Amino acid sequence: MALLVAGLVLFLGIHAVPMLPAFRGGLVEKLGENGYKGLFSLVSFAGLALTIYGYGEARFDGAPILYDPPVWLSHVTMLLMVPVFIFLVAAYIPCKIKKVLKHPMLVAVKLWALSHLLANGDLASVLLFGGFFLWAVLDRISVKRRGPLASQGPAAGAEPGRYSDVWVILIGLVLYGLFVWKLHVLLIGVPVA
Repeated sequence: MALLVAGLVLFLGIHAVPMLPAFRGGLVEKLGENGYKGLFSLVSFAGLALTIYGYGEARFDGAPILYDPPVWLSHVTMLLMVPVFIFLVAAYIPCKIKKVLKHPMLVAVKLWALSHLLANGDLASVLLFGGFFLWAVLDRISVKRRGPLASQGPAAGAEPGRYSDVWVILIGLVLYGLFVWKLHVLLIGVPVA
């Protein structure tokens, strides 16, 4: 469990730095923009690796059960995951979905975390998904406070194409299908159903 917690502290901690503009600005001033980005990437990768390894280890070591969700909630989780993949794609492609949601990546993370909290009641899952949910909520609040420049992300300002929303939905559905079919087992080690 210690590796999971350490990974979450590193990964979510470095992702919390942009929420503190003065602190981020100080790091950029000391390290330069590229130095900051390099540090951000290195800490993110280390945190993600520790989180993944620590979560797998905690699950197989028998993390304490905090609550026992009914089986039918796993079906709710599967249903809620459909828009998660669509919103993830929308974060990177100019589309109307992105304009409406403003921050589709954060919406996707919140929905992903919430849906997995519905289906997993062990301590490791609550730490993992609860941590990501809390981070996404705080980041959304922070982005609102930082103003329009904080909203700049991939493909910011680009006008959506005529069929961009259709493509976003189709790509999201294909990714969802691949995860249900094989990728969740291959990447996470657990079958979806």
